[in-house]
Amino acid sequence: MAFATGSGKGKPMADINVTPLVDVMLVLLIIFIVTAPIVTYPIEVDLPQRVINPPPQLREPPPPIDLRIDASGQVNWNNSPVATTELQAKMENEVQRDPTNQPELRIDANPDAQYDVMAKVLAAAKNARMQKIGFVQQQ
Repeated sequence: MAFATGSGKGKPMADINVTPLVDVMLVLLIIFIVTAPIVTYPIEVDLPQRVINPPPQLREPPPPIDLRIDASGQVNWNNSPVATTELQAKMENEVQRDPTNQPELRIDANPDAQYDVMAKVLAAAKNARMQKIGFVQQQ
């Protein structure tokens, strides 16, 4: 109904009907008002802080721990097999030797390894409070 007759003169009136446009814009406004608070929830991330004068490194860091996970799910601690149930105890022993100078845990996972084994290894490292965890990929 964009064209309507005028006030009896017989000329068509060419005004645009903006009612549907206003309706669509109001619906979009309501959608943005409802979804905007969802985006504003903060996600807590612990980022490393910049240190201007780092303390001198007086002690030699301990040798790293090489943890290898093969495709069958077997975990090797420095080339010796270990059960996933014993990992946390071994990691806690390493941390308790010197909590301020922990060894680096280097995890080498086979691309075909199951995620469940990797999740157990990472959970054990977190529960043992290991701070230096690295991922390596050997060719």
